[in-house]
Amino acid sequence: MAITTSSIDPRLVYARSILQTEAQALEAVADRLDQSFLQLIEILQNCPERIGITGVGKSADVGQKIAGTFNSMGTRSYTLDVTKAMHGDLGMVHPNDVVLFLSHSGESEELLRLLPMVRHQAGQLIAITGNPRSTLARSVDAAITYGPITESCPLALAPSTSTTIMIALGDAIAFVLAEQRRFTADDFARYHPAGSLGKRLARVDQFMRRPHDLRIASMNLSVRSVFAAMSPQGRRTGALILTDESGSLAGLFTDSDLARLFERRDDRALDRPIREVMTAHPITISPDARLMEAIERMRTLKISELPVIDEARKPIGLLDITDLIGLMPLDSAISTPAQRKLAS
Repeated sequence: MAITTSSIDPRLVYARSILQTEAQALEAVADRLDQSFLQLIEILQNCPERIGITGVGKSADVGQKIAGTFNSMGTRSYTLDVTKAMHGDLGMVHPNDVVLFLSHSGESEELLRLLPMVRHQAGQLIAITGNPRSTLARSVDAAITYGPITESCPLALAPSTSTTIMIALGDAIAFVLAEQRRFTADDFARYHPAGSLGKRLARVDQFMRRPHDLRIASMNLSVRSVFAAMSPQGRRTGALILTDESGSLAGLFTDSDLARLFERRDDRALDRPIREVMTAHPITISPDARLMEAIERMRTLKISELPVIDEARKPIGLLDITDLIGLMPLDSAISTPAQRKLAS
C-alpha cells in the first residue's frame, strides 16, 4: 500500500524541510564562491605559522570544528576565545599567524572590539561572514562573504543554516589547502594514530606479530618433529610458517590442518615431510602495506593468518585475525584449510 503525503508524520515533514532548506542554501553559496575564496586560500597557503580562529557564540563552536579539520589535514590551527583573548590569550598569536574571524552578521560587538588588538598581533586577518558590507568584511585582508541566507530555525533567528554554511566553507578551505599541498593518506595517518581509524591507516609492520612470536620451521621436517620442537615464547598463533632451503616462505600449516590429519586417522602423514600437507604459496603481504589493505584481503579471501614477507620473500611477521577481529567487517569469517588452499 502506497504511503500518501497526508499519512506522513508532520514532524518528519518538518525535519525534511529543515534539511532541504540548508541543502539549498549550501548550493546557493557554492554558486556564489568567487575570487575572494581564492584570495583567502592564497593567504593561508603562504602563512608561515598557524591559523588562529575566533568567533562569538555558535560561531566559536564552529571555529572549534574548523580548527580540528585544519589540524587533521595538515594546516596547523588553534582557536582564540574572544573573552580570554582580552585577558591574556592574545599572547598565543604570533606575528606570522593568520587569524580567521567567523561572524554571520559581521557586526558582533565583541568580535569587532577584539579585531584591532589582533591586527597588532597577527600577520594577516581573514573572515567568513554573510554580509559583504559589514564592518568585519571591510576590516580584514580577505573575506568570504556567502551572502543572504534564511536560518532554518522556526523563528529564523537561531544560528542554523549560517553555521552549517560556515562549517562547509571550513571544510572547503581545509580540503583545497590539503590538495594544493599534496597532503597524502600517509600524512593523515600520522595525525590519527589512535582509535580504529588510526589502526586502519597504519602500516602492517605496526601490528604484525614479530619473529619471536612466530612458529617457523623447515618444510623438509616431518609434521611430528616440527610440532615436537615448537615452543613459541610469545603469543600463540594458529599458523606454522614453513620455509625452503634459502629461508624463503614456502607454505603454511595450521592447527586446523593438523586436526584434519587426525580426523582422517592419517597417522603416517605425521612422519612424512610437512611440505606434503602444507598450503603451498600462501597469500602474503608487504610490511609497508596499509593495515586496511591487509584486513580487506583477509576478509575477501576468508583467511585467518596472513604472512608478512620482505623483498626476498623471507617471513618477517604474521597478521593473525585474533589481533584484528575488532577491525574486521561483520561478514568476515575464519577460513577453513580448503578455503585457504583455494585462495592460494
